[in-house]
Amino acid sequence: MSFQDLTPIQARLQAIRHVLHAREKAHQAALAAAAEAQRRIKAEHNLFANAVGPVRPLKSQRRAELRRERALPLARQRELDEAAVMHEAISDEFDVESLLDTDEALSYRRTGITQEVVRKLRRGHWSLQGQIDLHGLRSDEARVALGQFLREAHKVGWRCVRVVHGKGLGSPGKTPVLKTKTQRWLVQKNEVLAFVQARPSDGGAGALIVLLTPG
Repeated sequence: MSFQDLTPIQARLQAIRHVLHAREKAHQAALAAAAEAQRRIKAEHNLFANAVGPVRPLKSQRRAELRRERALPLARQRELDEAAVMHEAISDEFDVESLLDTDEALSYRRTGITQEVVRKLRRGHWSLQGQIDLHGLRSDEARVALGQFLREAHKVGWRCVRVVHGKGLGSPGKTPVLKTKTQRWLVQKNEVLAFVQARPSDGGAGALIVLLTPG
């Protein structure tokens, strides 16, 4: 489905489906790892029994009880590690003000990216290939959804996407809280090369056009 075919709700559902699919794959991998571990233990036990033949237990029952800690299956541990990295890698407290250019419109470019790239991005030089709409999400939900969206977009090779954060008109005091946080999150993501405020036809002050690194 092309960008033009996506509605905001479909885009949000798509992002959620990606998250659920990743979790299901990790869960299935963990079950498979656990089953494989049990199979190996049983095979090793049978190999030992066949090698030594019949045995008789010792009469003495004085045995030391050792407490063994069961390690998490690798797939489950990887899932936990990735979740922790994603949570820690994007901070709400990151100071973004010094990194933003506010000439004719708000913009950001990573060190080494020229102003010409920003001008091209603002003029629509790269076609939009996807979007995520963060409307209606709590701050933590929006942060996770955005991180997942950027990773998936980078994996499939998208270069230019739109992030809709809203203008904050429905927030208390009409303060664009999510808009500011979205800017902070984006500048901390390795996948992001630059972003500019969207043109009026693409959402204006309620959205950002983001240029991603090549996949």
